Amino acid sequence: MANAMVSGLLANGFAPEQLRASDPSEAALARLQSLGLTRVDAVPASVFEGADLVVVAVKPQIVPTALAAIRDQLSAKSALLSIAAGIPIASLRSHAGNEVGVIRCMPNTPAMIGLGASALFAPALVSDAHRALAETVTNAVGTTVWVSSEELLDAVTAVSGSGPAYFFALIEAISQAGTALGLDEETAMTLTLQTALGAAALAQQSSEGVATLRQNVTSPGGTTEEALKSLNANQFDTVIAEAVRQCAARASTLGKEFG
Repeated sequence: MANAMVSGLLANGFAPEQLRASDPSEAALARLQSLGLTRVDAVPASVFEGADLVVVAVKPQIVPTALAAIRDQLSAKSALLSIAAGIPIASLRSHAGNEVGVIRCMPNTPAMIGLGASALFAPALVSDAHRALAETVTNAVGTTVWVSSEELLDAVTAVSGSGPAYFFALIEAISQAGTALGLDEETAMTLTLQTALGAAALAQQSSEGVATLRQNVTSPGGTTEEALKSLNANQFDTVIAEAVRQCAARASTLGKEFG
């Protein structure tokens, strides 16, 4: 995700000299260096002194150690943008220093190809300038929305953070069903992927809601109607709703554990 953000910022006009990075992995540092960053260190040292925005793109369990290493470099001039899943703002501030503004972000993996969906939350004490800078980072890898409370990030996790996996599972199931009906695997997957891509693009570009678009495909007594009857009989909406609910519940639990 860090690589995606760096690549997106560079593609959107940021100069490599404006970006700095630190990572304990030599392989990760080499990748960042290949993107043109001119100042890359394995040890934070003074890498983040004077930074307007510091992106915390590490595993949740690494956050305390990572922030402890740079705490002395941060001031009220800096803000944190954390994409570490589950770590609440109160915990981030305790590790980074209470004078540092903290913005939480829930991105998703399509950010790696510039099609991410990111949700941001910032408490009132975070400045407009820092909010705008955080949005610049997330807009560089896709679409950004703001939510009104930190608790809503659990819902975001359930809808978009984990959401790509739901669509991958649906693509896999439809493709396998096509293969069972006699299509070869490549043909079934090609048709399924293009259909998923086309449906999403049509939904984005159409002024009609998705319910109307669904109805437009569904002729009375036709093939699509028969398929949708089967989905309804098998409680498709209920199954999806419960999966999303369980995901949000797990996100809430993890947040409490990390907190």
